Amino acid sequence: MARRSLLATALGLLAAPAIVRAQGDAPIRIGEINSYTAIPSFTLPYRNGWQLAVDQVNAAGGVLGRKIEVISRDDAGKPQDAIRLAGELLNEQKVDLLAGAYLSNIGLALSDYALQNKALFVAGEPLTDALVWEKGNRYTYRLRPSTYMQAAMLVEDAAKLNAKRWVTVAPNYEYGQSAVKWFKLLLALKQPDVRFVAEQWPALGKIDAGATVAALAQEKPDAILNVTFGPDLTNFVRQGNTRGLFEGRGVVSILTGEPEYLEPLGDETPDGWIVTGYPVTSVTDPANRAFITAYQARFNELPKMGSVVGAGLIRAIVAGIKQSGSVATEKMADGFANAGFDTPFGKASWRGIDHQGTLGTYVGRTALRDGKGVMVDWRYIDGADALPSDAEVRKLRPA
Repeated sequence: MARRSLLATALGLLAAPAIVRAQGDAPIRIGEINSYTAIPSFTLPYRNGWQLAVDQVNAAGGVLGRKIEVISRDDAGKPQDAIRLAGELLNEQKVDLLAGAYLSNIGLALSDYALQNKALFVAGEPLTDALVWEKGNRYTYRLRPSTYMQAAMLVEDAAKLNAKRWVTVAPNYEYGQSAVKWFKLLLALKQPDVRFVAEQWPALGKIDAGATVAALAQEKPDAILNVTFGPDLTNFVRQGNTRGLFEGRGVVSILTGEPEYLEPLGDETPDGWIVTGYPVTSVTDPANRAFITAYQARFNELPKMGSVVGAGLIRAIVAGIKQSGSVATEKMADGFANAGFDTPFGKASWRGIDHQGTLGTYVGRTALRDGKGVMVDWRYIDGADALPSDAEVRKLRPA
């Protein structure tokens, strides 16, 4: 009996390394949640982007000797669905971290869930600054330039319009409210005599474009801030063109230069709007060209901004995991800080002070070329150059 016990113990010790090896070789699982059916114009190219990046990372050997696997879910644009899916991914699918989200209100809901459940959440698209400032927490990181950053990138050109009377139109939820707040504040710092004389707040996806245009025109503004996107943007532009709202007025428009929102405008694209976006047909830098070439070879189409976000998100997560040396949540929560990563737009990093990514974006003007909307006179602005000082961030991020 003693010999049998010793033999069993010895066999168990011999078998243990194989078990450890099997666990160590298991894929690192990312639980990804996004609004695929609610906002397909952005999220489907975004999915292509992360799929391409996952394949590239795995072909290069993965991270920490393990492959990357993404378990994806559709929240249908509903925060309550996103929370339910986060629970399923963590508790049933046993993912190592959560990622994704498109709408700002969903991003905030997932961030709070991550805090309550001590799970890492890496947001790709949600732009509200509350995600990393007022409601920021150690378990949440965010990749894209925020509403503050987008506004900061635009105000220099906006101030050059020397317009005194401004009106705004934005979707009535967290993203729109945050974008208008920061644009008004930052423009007033550059142009103290500016006045915002009217605001329109249509429900997301339900704009009454004719009534909105009429209400803005009634105020006889010198310039307009537009924050609508997607079908709301298309309807707003169509009614604005028909009613002459944009004639003789400067327009500053967040996100409108992104291909997923610019392309549907077609020959209705207004001329000369100051926009943030992605001039995919004219960029020439090596990082962009390599990404565009690989994306076209895989999907037989040009990438969109969503594609950039999807690819950048995977690369940024991989860099954070590599620097953390582990997928243990507490180690990643600290270990992502200041990790550098490659994106289709070039180098970026995770800021330690607020967990904001330094990915930048392009600022330019809209133009019509051969019946299509394009960005012209563009320049790239590094995200690190569009953020407030560390002292200001400490005031904005009480946690």
